[in-house]
Formats: sequence, structure tokens, C-alpha cells
Amino acid sequence: MQVLVRDNNVDQALKALKKKMQREGIFREMKLRNYYEKPSEKKAR
Repeated sequence: MQVLVRDNNVDQALKALKKKMQREGIFREMKLRNYYEKPSEKKAR
């Protein structure tokens, strides 16, 4: 994933990166992979 920084505006680039990651579902996947979850627990969810 790539975001361009224009006019040294890092805040705007970071905001765009977070928005892209949110759309891709990366934050949700990171949260799920944070701890090991047994297959039986995944089914129960």
C-alpha cells in the first residue's frame, strides 16, 4: 500500500493511509490476528 506525501504534508498523507487501510479491512484483520483463536472459537463467533 502506498500513499504520496505532497508539499511535506505528512498529516494529510497519514490520514489518507488510515482511510485506505480502513477500506481494506487491515485494522480488523490485525485485531483478529493479535491473539491465537482456536478454530472452535472462530465458529462460535
